[in-house]
Amino acid sequence: MSKLDETLGDATLREARAEPAGRKLMVMIPCLDEERTVAGIVAAVPRTIEGINAIEVLVVDDGSTDSTAERAAEAGARVLQHPHNLGLGLAFRSGVQQALAAGADLAVNIDGDGQFDPADIPRLIEPILSGEAEMVTASRFSDPGLTPVMTPLKRWGNSWVAWIVWLITFERFRDVSCGFRAFSGEALLRMNLFGTFTYTQETFLDLLFKGLSIVEIPVRVRGTREYGTSRISSNLPRYALRSLRIMFQAAIGYRPFRFFATLATAFLALGFGLLGFLTVHYLKTGAFSPHIWSGFVGGSFAFLGCMTLVIGFIGDILVRLRLNQEELLYHAKRNAYRRASAR
Repeated sequence: MSKLDETLGDATLREARAEPAGRKLMVMIPCLDEERTVAGIVAAVPRTIEGINAIEVLVVDDGSTDSTAERAAEAGARVLQHPHNLGLGLAFRSGVQQALAAGADLAVNIDGDGQFDPADIPRLIEPILSGEAEMVTASRFSDPGLTPVMTPLKRWGNSWVAWIVWLITFERFRDVSCGFRAFSGEALLRMNLFGTFTYTQETFLDLLFKGLSIVEIPVRVRGTREYGTSRISSNLPRYALRSLRIMFQAAIGYRPFRFFATLATAFLALGFGLLGFLTVHYLKTGAFSPHIWSGFVGGSFAFLGCMTLVIGFIGDILVRLRLNQEELLYHAKRNAYRRASAR
């Protein structure tokens, strides 16, 4: 990033944070067949929070077949209904779009299954109000005293996913799969997500790669749903594979050179190792036989390594173009939603 880009980015952040004391908060609740819990969640959302002068509750009904939408509306929420089940990732993105269109300065996402307590919302948004972070995530594991009861396999799965995020970003978080999060207006505008299955890990990667600050705070949550089973993590192998695919795509999407350079290093090491072995054998015996195969295999791996490195360079160029387009998209969204909220 150039000095000019850094200056413009800093100026944008200062402008985004230079907001009046009273701000608007959108509480987003994505739901799928949560008629037994959604009304209680909506009713429990605090209606007055220091530093917030307007609070709106939005329930995104992702194609429920029960009375989720009716129960939510009766409890006082605005309801956005998908015509059919589109996936949690798209439900979250719909909520983000509605929050921006409504002129929200902050947004909180909380699941509609009753595992999280809406009374924790003021604690969750405090780091954003104080300018400490652009995204705050509730953490089920950062405080051992608040760790919920869950199966060892599910706990291991959460730790494994957090480790993968650390491996990609070198940023350490205890819980990257929690659905209770707060976002600043800047984070809402900067996010560009593509996954439909879930949004949790992709959000971390997208905002971290863009340099936005994320903090996690410990909260007490239920380890299991009060009713039914989770449609996201009920099948842990499928959840792990889909989450890994999302993170893999994000890693390549933002750090292609690091990924392909790592592969290229392995290919080149193997290729030159085999070629070196053949060279030593030739110097000792004066003949390539019977290890001439190592020359063909080593040459192939060396060529593959060089081509993989070229792909990394090309990917890096494409990422720069993509980030330039995302910067233009950010300013377009910022201007469009500012005009919409001013009407």
